[in-house]
Amino acid sequence: MITKLDDILELAKSKGKKRLVAAYANDAHTIEAVSNAIDNGLVDAILVGDIETMKKVCAELGINPDKFEMVQEANDTKAGTKAVELINEGKGDILMKGLLSTDKILRAVLNKEKGIMPGKKNDMLTHIAVMQVPAYHKLLICSDVAVIPLPDFKQKQGIMNYLISTAKSLENKQPKIAVLAATEQVSVGMQACVDAALMSKMSDRGQIGGAIVDGPMALDVAIDAESAKTKKVGGDVAGDADCLLFPNIESGNIFYKACTKFAKAELACMIVGAKTPVVITSRGDSAKSKLYSIALAALNTK
Repeated sequence: MITKLDDILELAKSKGKKRLVAAYANDAHTIEAVSNAIDNGLVDAILVGDIETMKKVCAELGINPDKFEMVQEANDTKAGTKAVELINEGKGDILMKGLLSTDKILRAVLNKEKGIMPGKKNDMLTHIAVMQVPAYHKLLICSDVAVIPLPDFKQKQGIMNYLISTAKSLENKQPKIAVLAATEQVSVGMQACVDAALMSKMSDRGQIGGAIVDGPMALDVAIDAESAKTKKVGGDVAGDADCLLFPNIESGNIFYKACTKFAKAELACMIVGAKTPVVITSRGDSAKSKLYSIALAALNTK
């Protein structure tokens, strides 16, 4: 089982190079991240954007532009559409957002006629974050912290499936999933508690394969063995969770940002649910986190 983000790089390298398409890669942030991924043997890459601008950025960064294939498209929205088109043509295994806004790249992904959704009835996108928090003894896989505001029960089932598949890509054969709420007590007045209790019972009866699921759990019970012991919460998940399923975007996003800003966590993130993983990094992410995100996406290509 992978326990450090650096191990994700080595595992991704061992699986062979993937093909990455970066949409509107007119910025140093994107070009540097993709260049690092190429240098680490993770990907070959196509950059879609204004070629003159991209070559100028490469010159400023001291990067040889010949390491990329470049496709001309000077408009950001059209560059997103073109990048998705290249994925559909079989020229890419990973989509990455460049200088265009997140809503524009996701609009291209979700386009009913030209997008890259699988086309199934229950299609959904969700955000997966793999976090290396210095205070925790292993990696934490968290969702959803960025896409679905208030997941209903079916969406939580979908999120859980992606948590499980991500954990398995990191060689965790039986991930422990904590379904979070404000309390570990089953309170019928709190929907998060009700949903968590249902998922826990489904797991007990074998309706959720490939994972151990427990909930509701308050965060302290899920990740701190001493708190679980004090509160007399037993089971395999308490104090040793591999995955955290958040009840809403507020709780997930606050946890995510608190870990990165206060605890100096490193992370790898991707959006899943489309035909290919989508890497969406921010300017505030460290160079390592950007590289880890591409490696994580490479491990989760189909």
